Amino acid sequence: MKLNLLILAVLVSTHAHAEDIRLQPPKDLNGYFPFNPPSSLSEWDTRKEQVRRQILVAEGLFPMPTKTPLNAVVHGKVEGDGFTVEKVFFESAPGFFVTGSLWKPKVIKGKVPGVMFAHGHWKDARLALAEPDKVRAEIATGAERFERGGKSIFQSLCVQLARMGCVVWQWDMLSDSDSIQFSPEIVHRFAKQRPEANTVENWGLYSPQAESHLQSIMGLQTWNAVRGLDFLLSLPEVDPERTAITGASGGGTQTMLLAAIDDRIKLSFPCVMVSTAMQGGCTCENASLLRIGTGNIEFAGLFAPKPQGMNTANDWTKELATKGFPELQKLYATHGAKDNVFLLRGEHFPHNYNAVTRSAFYTFVNKHFKLGFPSPVIEQDYEPLSKEQLTVWDDKHPAPKADDAEFERKLLKYLAEDSDKKLRDADPQVLRQGIESIVGRTYDKAGEVEWTLKDKQDRGDHLEMTGMLTNMTYSEELNVSWLYPKQWNGRVIIWLDDAGKSGIANPQVKELVAGGAAVLGVDLLFQGGEPVNQTRVVANPREFAGYTHGYNHALFAQRTHDVLSLVTFLRNTKVSTHPSPKTICLAAFGPQTGPIAVAARALAGEAVDRAAVDTHGFRFGKVLDYRDPMFLPGGAKYLDLPGMLSLQESHAHWVKGEGKDPESSVVEWLMK
Repeated sequence: MKLNLLILAVLVSTHAHAEDIRLQPPKDLNGYFPFNPPSSLSEWDTRKEQVRRQILVAEGLFPMPTKTPLNAVVHGKVEGDGFTVEKVFFESAPGFFVTGSLWKPKVIKGKVPGVMFAHGHWKDARLALAEPDKVRAEIATGAERFERGGKSIFQSLCVQLARMGCVVWQWDMLSDSDSIQFSPEIVHRFAKQRPEANTVENWGLYSPQAESHLQSIMGLQTWNAVRGLDFLLSLPEVDPERTAITGASGGGTQTMLLAAIDDRIKLSFPCVMVSTAMQGGCTCENASLLRIGTGNIEFAGLFAPKPQGMNTANDWTKELATKGFPELQKLYATHGAKDNVFLLRGEHFPHNYNAVTRSAFYTFVNKHFKLGFPSPVIEQDYEPLSKEQLTVWDDKHPAPKADDAEFERKLLKYLAEDSDKKLRDADPQVLRQGIESIVGRTYDKAGEVEWTLKDKQDRGDHLEMTGMLTNMTYSEELNVSWLYPKQWNGRVIIWLDDAGKSGIANPQVKELVAGGAAVLGVDLLFQGGEPVNQTRVVANPREFAGYTHGYNHALFAQRTHDVLSLVTFLRNTKVSTHPSPKTICLAAFGPQTGPIAVAARALAGEAVDRAAVDTHGFRFGKVLDYRDPMFLPGGAKYLDLPGMLSLQESHAHWVKGEGKDPESSVVEWLMK
C-alpha cells in the first residue's frame, strides 16, 4: 500500500501539545486586557479594520441603521455670563428621543469647535446639583475649586468650554435626567431574564432574540451618540474639522467607542476608563462580542494618530501609566505622532471628572484646536442653573411615556426590520463580513494544525486511527477518528455528528469508506461525553449574555472554529512530498451539527469542495435561552441561517431541511 499524506502524518507526528485553552474558566470584565502594539502601520491598518468592525457588529451598527430625520426641537434659551444654553430633544430613530442641553458662546464669530460631552453613572447627571457639604469636601481635596460652580461637574465643563468659544452638546444617557423611555432597572440594574420578553416575535432587551439580533443598551447609547454628532454638525456655526468628545466613567466608555467608529471626531478625551483591568461593570457598558480578543486600551488605540488624552484615578485605571499607556505611546510613535497622546496622572483622586482633569481637557482642546488661551487653562466660577432651567420636557413639550415596555419592543422590531432590508440590499461582502465577525474567525486565520497519533488498527480493507489534532495558533485540541481505506481515492469527508466522533459508526459512512473515501469523525468542543444542555457563563449572578459573550465566543462559534481547524489541516498541512487530499467534503445531519456545518462552509468557501447538511429548519432567532448550545450572538442579525446558506450558492451543496429535499442520496452526492 502506498504511503500518502494522511498515513505519513500519522506515522511521523510526535509533538507534545497543551491542554485546550477553552477548558479554562471563561474570561470576564475583571480580566487582564493588555494591548500589543503593531510592528508596522500596515499591520495596524489590518488589525484596526478588524477591531473597528467588531465594535460596530457588537453594537448592532454594521451596517449602520437608517438615519431618519432628527426632527430636532430646540427651545427654552437661557442666557448666562458668557454663554447661552438651550433645551434640545430629537429622534435618533422614529419615536426614540435623545435629550440634552446645547451650550454656546454668547458671541459666535465664524466657525467654532463642537464638543460632545457624555456622562457616566451620575444620577440625573445633567440636572442635579451637589449638596454644599459635599462640594466643600471636594474643595478640601483639590477636586473642586468653587462652592458655586463645584455643584455640577457637568455644567462646569459646558460653561467653561462655551466661554472658550465652543459649542457643547451634553446629552442624557438612557434612563438619566430627561431620558425616560427606558428605566434604570432596565438600563443599569437588569438581573433576571423576563419570560414575557423572551419571545420569537416582539422581544425585549436582554432576551436571546435581542442578543441574536445584536440589540443592546450599549448599542442604543452608541447610536444616540452617532445621531448626536449628526445634530451637532448640523449647526452652521460648528467647524467639522474641530470636533471633540469627552466623558468619564460610562461616559468615558462612550467617548472611546464613538471616537473609534466615527471618523468625524477629531479629538478624544476618555476619562477614568482606559485600562488593562476592569472594562466596565454595568450592563450599559457591555455587549456580546465586543471585547473578545480586545479591550479598552486597543479601543483607545483605534483613534491614533489623532489627539487623545486620558487620566488615571484611584480605581481600575491606577496602573495605566505602566500598563497600557506606554503601548499607546508606541502606537502613536509608529504613526509619527507620539506627542498627540497624553496622560494626566491622578491616582490620588477617586473615580470622577474633577476640576484638575477638566483643566487638563480644556488645555488639550486649547492646544490642538488653537483657541489662543494662556496655558494651562483654569476654570472660572459661574452661577449654576437649576433643574427647571435645564429640563427639556414641559407643558408645551410633553414627555414621552416613561419605562415603556411596548415602545421597547416596537423599537427593537423596527431596528431588526431596518437591518434586514439593508442587508438584503447590500453587497454580499457586507453579509460575509458580519458573519465572520459573529463567528469570530475566518478560514484564512484558522490557524496552524498538527496531528498526534494515539492508536491505529487494521480493519481489513481500511485503517482505523484515533488521535489528536492541535490548533497550535489558538491552543485548541480535537479528538478525531479516521477511517482510511487502503485504496484511497483522494477524497476526505469530514463527518460531523451530534454525538461526536462515535457518529462515524454509521452505515452511510461504511458505504463511503468502501467506495474509497476517507472519513474523519471528530469530537467538537465538549462533545464525546455527556451532551451539553446549558453552556457555561461567568461568575456573575446577573442573567445578561453580554457579561459572558462580550469576552468569550459562544459554544456554537467555538465548534465552528473546530470545523475550520479540520478543513485547514486537510487543505494546508504538507508532509514531505506526499499528496494532499484531492477533494474535501463536509457532511452533517444532526440538529446541532447541521447548522454548524452551514456556518463553517460559509466561511471556508472553496476550501470545501462539496457539502451535505440537514439544517432541520433551524433558526438562531428561535433560540429561547442564551445558555442553549445553539445560541449565537448575532446569529439572526445577518439574515439568520439562510444568510449563511446564501454565501454558499456558488459552491456545490446538498441541503435538507430548507424546503424541497435533494433528489440524490447523501452517499451519491458526496461521492460525485
